[in-house]
Amino acid sequence: MSVTDEALIAQLRQGEEKAWRQLYAQHYEVLCRVAYAFLNDRHLSEALVNQLIADSWEKRETLLFGGTLRSYLVRAVRNRCINYLQLEQVRKERRLSEYESLVSEAVSDVYPTAELLGRELEALIGQSIGKLAPECRRVFELSRFGELSHAEISGHLNISVNTVKYHIKNALSRLREDLSDYISLLILFFLSIRLPL
Repeated sequence: MSVTDEALIAQLRQGEEKAWRQLYAQHYEVLCRVAYAFLNDRHLSEALVNQLIADSWEKRETLLFGGTLRSYLVRAVRNRCINYLQLEQVRKERRLSEYESLVSEAVSDVYPTAELLGRELEALIGQSIGKLAPECRRVFELSRFGELSHAEISGHLNISVNTVKYHIKNALSRLREDLSDYISLLILFFLSIRLPL
């Protein structure tokens, strides 16, 4: 760790605001570039870096810096980006599950049109899944229809958990793209009907 880093960390721990401004001036742009490499979104990258620097100021007395200050900050940005992307993937998977639930709940004898729409959507989903690469399709089917966890699929197919996540992400992207117009129409239909009391 350089003398400059040691002095800056000591000043930060003492609560000297000029040290916080120096930290910001020296590292902000580099950290934003690191975040952008992960997120590909300038505003989101800036917000994440601003939050990291603010959190570093709030927790300055208890932070443990190993190596250089910049390497610590770059690792922290990288970890926050990875956490954000993982949470975003979970949200996307949840939204697709909600669409599937909406369709299955609406399919009933009370609304024959809903049953027809449900069958049509199932066929479109089947076609979209059929367009996936074989390994991607297998992973997605084990996840969605076999209801296996990422770890279980990894063990079953002898691939890494990250590869499983990659295939599921690709499959969901393809489904969203192929079904985007139809889903919008389906939601409008469901909003236009009244469920019986």
